Amino acid sequence: MILQNAIDKARSEGAYAELVKAIPYAEHLGVQMAQQADGFLFELPFREPLVGNHLLPAIHGGVVAGFMENSAMLHLLVNQEQGRLPKTVDFAIDYLRSAGPKTTYARCDVTRQGRRVAHVSISCWQDNPCKPVAVARVHFILE
Repeated sequence: MILQNAIDKARSEGAYAELVKAIPYAEHLGVQMAQQADGFLFELPFREPLVGNHLLPAIHGGVVAGFMENSAMLHLLVNQEQGRLPKTVDFAIDYLRSAGPKTTYARCDVTRQGRRVAHVSISCWQDNPCKPVAVARVHFILE
């Protein structure tokens, strides 16, 4: 019921922070989301605990993957007639460059959605959306 209330408030009032709080790992990472003219923009503000390689330094690859998967999940929750958390069936990520110690962004695109399964593509970048640090695709079960 808490999740459904958060989804309803996000859809009707734009209270996206409450929806993020309803998903513990997204809240732990500090994910933020905002509606823009061309869709949702997801943001992962940099924090020192996110660093996996202190020599570069670079954000841990698992953090990048978790951010992207949670972004796709949040995107589906707001845009679909789904009242429950979608379940990940398959997640594939391609790391293209190191994610440095700065704010990271993501955009999602539902490339295919049926009654039971959705396929979402995610692009993640830092300075320039044309130079992604990673791209991913995820399949969710919607029931």
